[in-house]
Amino acid sequence: MSAEPDGVEPLFDAMDGTAPLVVSVPHAGTHLPPSIASCLTPAARALPDTDWYVPRLYEVCESLGASMIVATHSRYVVDLNRPPDGAPLYPGMRETSVCPIETFDGQPLYAPGGEPTATQIRSRIARYWQPYHERLDTMLRTTLAHHGRCLLWDAHSIRSAVPALFDGRLPDLNVGTADGRSCAAGTRRAIEARLRGQRRFTHVIDGRFKGGYITRHYGRPPMGIDAVQLEIAQSAYLRDETRPAFEPAFAAPLIEWLGTLLAALLATRAA
Repeated sequence: MSAEPDGVEPLFDAMDGTAPLVVSVPHAGTHLPPSIASCLTPAARALPDTDWYVPRLYEVCESLGASMIVATHSRYVVDLNRPPDGAPLYPGMRETSVCPIETFDGQPLYAPGGEPTATQIRSRIARYWQPYHERLDTMLRTTLAHHGRCLLWDAHSIRSAVPALFDGRLPDLNVGTADGRSCAAGTRRAIEARLRGQRRFTHVIDGRFKGGYITRHYGRPPMGIDAVQLEIAQSAYLRDETRPAFEPAFAAPLIEWLGTLLAALLATRAA
């Protein structure tokens, strides 16, 4: 773990494994430091854009021997999947920034006058963003040194309908490989084959979500690091997206499929 400078709340939970698989969960955190929470609107403090319960979907990773890093702080503190320099991921399309100031629906996060200044943004990046990425980078380097290869799986979820970000409803499973640049062609084909081999979940590869900063920055197929983002529509595992409550039985089919997929990818890479 890495503690906040005041020692109050860890910045992330980290588990080192033995397999050539690293799972990153950057947006499931719900902690708000008091100094930031006090500046947010009441609606923002409800954290509507959280990737709810994503770590629960990947509990199988421990039995697979995966390394795993899970952020504890809300994406409203700092967005770990955005470039620190503020460069756009999807030029010409609406997206949130490394220190968001509005929700996915376009509502302000901060009360009037409470938005972070440029100095505060730099401080948040140094305090919250940088430690996560340093730990993730160490995990990847260690895994690569031990195995000669590594699969980075960046795990996300989002409401199935967010009109301000995309039209209609998302497919259940949205795989991002930066249009094939962040992972080897064989890895992409193996994922596609597994998607096509099931009928329960709708899916797309490199659709609206092609992978964020983590996928694009760390994916280096020539060096042996394949990076893949999976954005799951929350309707695939939550009965009610507006009042998210985790029901293991309802989420079980997705959990089972994710475990089968990751195990198959590890087996394919070992062959």
